[in-house]
Amino acid sequence: MVLNREQIMKILPHREPFLLLDEVTELTPGVSAKAVWRITGGEYFFAGHFPNMPVLPGVMIIEALAQAGAVSLLSMPGNENKIGFMTGVEKSRMRRKVYPGDELRLEANLSRIKMGFGFADCAAYVGDAVAATATVSFAVG
Repeated sequence: MVLNREQIMKILPHREPFLLLDEVTELTPGVSAKAVWRITGGEYFFAGHFPNMPVLPGVMIIEALAQAGAVSLLSMPGNENKIGFMTGVEKSRMRRKVYPGDELRLEANLSRIKMGFGFADCAAYVGDAVAATATVSFAVG
């Protein structure tokens, strides 16, 4: 299943400037999601991070990974019109800088879903290089 930005907004409550996914390239509800975020350089945070050397903040990569995981979790039957609240981030590692012009590939694999909570093992890539990894947890509300 492939989703464009309009279809993603039917699942996620995020809107500009905080909807970070440009498209979902693969989706298995309750199992996994793969998505793309094309970094243009026009994003609001580059004005201060860092002047004359724009680098995508690591926390924004984590948020993008969480959004990818939330798409899989919220596309499950029974989770329609709900919100996924990030409840934790574990084992996060930034492994490569991400710059304007990069295409960030996001992968989130749900490892556990239990009593309204979900846990996703996530990785972000630029080309074949790992940019970041993390385990993200969510509460569905």
